[in-house]
Amino acid sequence: MIRAADATPLLEVADLKVSFDTSRGTVDAVRDAGLTVFRGQTVALVGESGSGKTTTGHAVIGLLPPHARIGAGSVRFGGKELVGQSSKEWRALRGRSMGLIPQDPMVSLNPVVRVGRQVAEVLHIHELATGADAEQQAVRMLADAGLPDPERHARQYPHELSGGMRQRVLIAIALAGRPQLIIADEPTSALDVTVQRRILDHLEKLAADTGTAVLLITHDLGVAADRASHLVVMSKGHVVEAGPTRQVLRSPEHPYTKALFAAAPSLRSAKRRLGPRSAGQTVAGSSAPSDAPVDVADAERAPLLRVTGLRRFFTVPTLEGGREILRAVDDVSFIVGRASSLGLVGESGSGKSTTARVVLGLDRPHAGRIEFAGQELTVLRPRALREIRRRIQPIFQDPYASLDPRFSVEQVIEEPLRAFRVGTRASRRSRVRELLDQVALPSAVRHRRPAELSGGQRQRVAIARALALQPELVICDEPVSALDVSVQAQILTLLASLQDDLGLSYLLISHDLAVVRQICDHVVVLRNGRIIESGPVAQVFDHPREDYTRELLDAIPGRRHDAARVGSLAGE
Repeated sequence: MIRAADATPLLEVADLKVSFDTSRGTVDAVRDAGLTVFRGQTVALVGESGSGKTTTGHAVIGLLPPHARIGAGSVRFGGKELVGQSSKEWRALRGRSMGLIPQDPMVSLNPVVRVGRQVAEVLHIHELATGADAEQQAVRMLADAGLPDPERHARQYPHELSGGMRQRVLIAIALAGRPQLIIADEPTSALDVTVQRRILDHLEKLAADTGTAVLLITHDLGVAADRASHLVVMSKGHVVEAGPTRQVLRSPEHPYTKALFAAAPSLRSAKRRLGPRSAGQTVAGSSAPSDAPVDVADAERAPLLRVTGLRRFFTVPTLEGGREILRAVDDVSFIVGRASSLGLVGESGSGKSTTARVVLGLDRPHAGRIEFAGQELTVLRPRALREIRRRIQPIFQDPYASLDPRFSVEQVIEEPLRAFRVGTRASRRSRVRELLDQVALPSAVRHRRPAELSGGQRQRVAIARALALQPELVICDEPVSALDVSVQAQILTLLASLQDDLGLSYLLISHDLAVVRQICDHVVVLRNGRIIESGPVAQVFDHPREDYTRELLDAIPGRRHDAARVGSLAGE
């Protein structure tokens, strides 16, 4: 990092105020915010959704929406004031002196333009290269961004790439003009931890090699702790704390910073059990290690869910125009005990969600057995299977997508009761109020629609809907991955308390081992559709036998900070 006592900052934001004009009047999104970034430095801007961090980043790069305005303050870049610049001046600056890596590549990339041309577009706009030279440079930039086989992928469209590959394309676009500052707005929040680590490692290396400064916008304090030399913490539009990363995390002063730190599962070095634990267990299939742990005593008590030798294949097209067999789930076996939790972990494409869909009866296996409370599900007729579904309910990753936007909250939660003709209209409404109370939502929200709720509130509604029919097993498919860490902690605490109160069993699907460690008794690690390791959470996490499991554990954000903290404590 290049920073001397008398060095001139690359970016200075002082007393920034940003307001939005809405139908309900003017809303101040950012108030008196300030930060400084030096050349070659990585500064993390952290806070929950609505804290003002993204608005601050967009103000810096001149991408505020039309109904937003900077009411006061200064944004200086390389000593030049940016507030009040013309559109022409901004176009010359963006892409050339400043680059942006946005959060969602599918929204940010043009779906009808090949990715190589999208990278080359930056070179054309800033007259850095033209024609075939621009295309060749675009391929080199994709390679520099860590995209494998860049020549082939440059000819593909965004939908033909994985999430991690698309994010690397955005990095290549941001770096194409060789900017002095990169603003990375939640660049890896939707990615698996291993893909996240590889992309952040690569961004860190590129910044170090070129001297580029990085303003990293994130709600994940673990990512910030690992990647930034300096933290700026925002809450409700204000900067509430700032300083060197190690100092802020070791001795946070503001109550909000302390709460954010406490809520981050990636930074919690000690395991936290959220309630009394019943014995759970896993049984590995032939693809798992032969000495995988089996709780024989619990198995004899007739577990709630037993999956044996599950297989599910798909026929998928190849790039060459042919067809091939994808073994999405290949000989997977496990057991979920009553009132216990089992975590299925692995990267995207490991077979976690496909396994869940088959257990839910939304897809049919090619082989294997699924027994629920002693009944074999794969041979049941539709009417009998429908009755079983009352006892198995899902909670999906994105509550905004899984809740009908036309329904009120009351209609959303009541829908399963209507579908199974449970009770009268009055008793169903009474049940809705009871469920809202169970998930700690005020009764008044029942008249709102999902769009009027926060992400955490929507997920609580999704949980209430899943509980409406009093299920015994709840399948949670990445239930907190899209939420801020503080909201995530609240939802995990809620799930644990509901398990204790109602005796629920959970099948938790996640790529985040830090979340699994908090709530699960046992864990199954999947890779390419097969089990590679399984056992009690403490055993697998503390003494992993497989390199892949160790790689997943090492990729948990916050590990660098934890290691540095342990080292400093040992030195003391």
